[in-house]
Amino acid sequence: MGHFCEVLHGLKPVMLMILVQFIYTGMNIFYKFAANDGMNMRVFVAYRWIFSAAFTAPLALIVERKKRPKLTWMIVCQSFLSGLFGATLAQNLYAESLVLTSATFAAAISNLGPAITLILAACFGLEKLRLRTILGKAKVIGTLIGISGAMVFTFYKGIEIKIWSTNLHFLKHSTHQIQSSKNQIMGSCMALASCFCFALWLIIQSKLSKVYPCHYSNAALMSVMGSIQCVIFSLCLERNWSQWKLGWDLRLLAVAYSGIVTSGVAVILIAWCVWMRGPVFVASFNPLSLLLVAISASLMLQEPLHLGSIIGGGLIVWGLYMLLWAQCKEMKENNKLVPAESCLTNELVHIVSDAHPKDQLPVINQ
Repeated sequence: MGHFCEVLHGLKPVMLMILVQFIYTGMNIFYKFAANDGMNMRVFVAYRWIFSAAFTAPLALIVERKKRPKLTWMIVCQSFLSGLFGATLAQNLYAESLVLTSATFAAAISNLGPAITLILAACFGLEKLRLRTILGKAKVIGTLIGISGAMVFTFYKGIEIKIWSTNLHFLKHSTHQIQSSKNQIMGSCMALASCFCFALWLIIQSKLSKVYPCHYSNAALMSVMGSIQCVIFSLCLERNWSQWKLGWDLRLLAVAYSGIVTSGVAVILIAWCVWMRGPVFVASFNPLSLLLVAISASLMLQEPLHLGSIIGGGLIVWGLYMLLWAQCKEMKENNKLVPAESCLTNELVHIVSDAHPKDQLPVINQ
């Protein structure tokens, strides 16, 4: 029983990041619901971070009231940048790209995130590529395979595959419509810019977690900064006060889910995983959300699936597995653990000796 508990503890970062991708899938669907209902996306993002701040701030005050380090101006500045890149810029750009394209397309473009994060992490000294080693090559190849899968998913259609006998009609009208090439290009550029901002946020988060390893307070500071920035940004561009009205309808449900679950719970989980395993590990799970969004969008948003979706999805899973395998092996080597079998399952059994927060602080700069 003790050995089984150790295995589960070692797999905890992986399981939590899979949960985060399910949460993000729900966010994509709610974004599209709100946009279809006519809600302004800048207002949506502002409400999202207001709800997040209202949820995370009291939670941080209660849970971490006795172990919170002293708040310095450096931490406040880093929290401001965290809110700027992780909330204001990344989410506004992504929401607008989703409106201009589709839920599946926006999720596909966002899968450039792992590659951008890997490059930035290497530039900031948070990740060593070690291209001359097998593990270094495996990490790069795994990232490239995941990106290739996302590109195949996006640009290769093939025959349409129907996986549902019936669709759930939640929308007032179908969102599957032909987008103009201008909208597709603009939406793609916005999604790419959102990826870059998200990667910068992960880098800032990894730096901040070293000096301020309080994940609830971390998420609360980011939410407060993000809500202030998003409200100011939205008020400058949206003067129609009817857009700010919320009733007991889909809009309230969408912003509550996005704020409490996505920007509240998910950000806390991401902060913990960044602290434990680094920014590249977190970003490497982004391709998984593409599969989940595609399946959900085909069921609820009536977005069709094609053969390219299946092929691209297989490549995404393969690339993710290779990257995780390389990271597990590298972590084991860096911490001079006793060699085990080459099976990934046996590798993960020993992660607990590297990742237990009560034993030592995690080494992100690996």
